[in-house]
Amino acid sequence: MTQKQLDVALIGGPQYDALYSRLPQFERETGYTVNVCVQLPHPELNAHIHEVYTAGSARYDVISTHVKYAPAQQDWLLPLATHFSDGELADFSPALLTLARVDGALLQIPRNVDARILFYREDLLTDPAEQARFQATYGRALRVPQTWDEVRDIATFFTRPPDLFGFAFPGHSSGLFGTFFELAAMAGGALFDERLNPAFTTRAGRWALGFLADLYQQGLTPRDLPAMYFDEVSQLFREGRCALAADWPAYYGLLTDPATSRVVDSFGVARYPVGPAGSRAVYAGGHSFAIPTSVKDMAGALALVRFLTSVASQYQEARGGTIVSRNSVMARVRSETPAGTVHAKRLALLEETIRDDMVTFPKFAAYPRVEEVCAETLQAAIRGAVMLPRALAYMEEQVRDLLA
Repeated sequence: MTQKQLDVALIGGPQYDALYSRLPQFERETGYTVNVCVQLPHPELNAHIHEVYTAGSARYDVISTHVKYAPAQQDWLLPLATHFSDGELADFSPALLTLARVDGALLQIPRNVDARILFYREDLLTDPAEQARFQATYGRALRVPQTWDEVRDIATFFTRPPDLFGFAFPGHSSGLFGTFFELAAMAGGALFDERLNPAFTTRAGRWALGFLADLYQQGLTPRDLPAMYFDEVSQLFREGRCALAADWPAYYGLLTDPATSRVVDSFGVARYPVGPAGSRAVYAGGHSFAIPTSVKDMAGALALVRFLTSVASQYQEARGGTIVSRNSVMARVRSETPAGTVHAKRLALLEETIRDDMVTFPKFAAYPRVEEVCAETLQAAIRGAVMLPRALAYMEEQVRDLLA
């Protein structure tokens, strides 16, 4: 009897890995063996997918992808609309299904929606001694920051290295570019016009990059920030070594687990502060599963994608803090969350953020490369190796070359 096997490439990381504990159940129910060939952080996974499919050596039946990166992978992804009925898709967020389409084709089944909110050390902000010292220093009350200027002041006030830093953000790759994107949008900027012409050398772009550079160069973030990604930023906050941080929903289970968090009972949550333009902008999207052109067993691949995005699978992820793509699952989680708790406040803030503050990325195939090259230049500017105006102009040159 031939062994039924599915080869998969999955995104890895503490916010994603819990779902894969369900794979043995899928194997028992279907008789398939799931061979996890790679389980990599997102930048490394994207690079791997590009490498093996460009070389023609890929053998995967299912891959993890993202609504932001699927346009760059569309030549390697199979349309799924004929395999999923309208009834099957009815429970999924319509907005996410729209993002999951590329040129009208449904190329992925959404796993979650990712949007960051602000986490802060409530024990620090409510400490009477800290409040008195802040009042004496700044002439105003210490409070949860309402603007990014207040973020800078609070970060300055609470930076006490090496044990405590004021703020942290990802220092490379898409995490850095996305943070810059958010800040520029909150300063009234649009990094691309309707024809995808880059517009970084604006007042908004200068303010956004200047804000990030000031935080790093003034020592308000760890010195190893250029090597930090989302995992490291989240861990820094969980260790109690950061007063303020923006974090994703899927890390929440780690934040509320005493085994992985020192601030279980001493954090609060807030909506993003507003930028110079008086608005909020949260760079968001969603992870997904797709079936690539290298699939060897279509029936098995479809069964696995259905299993990984099933009600049971999504409920497990949602219980860990993820905002999943199924409406019924999120309704259940809301009903089970005690009113008046920080957990209920977090859910409400995320729903408000996704509804009112979410900004998405332009859909074009070169976008992952744009993020990569721009992030390298942003990092050089933050470290002080490139003057800020030159960095913004160079990013525009790089993007024009990529899109030429």
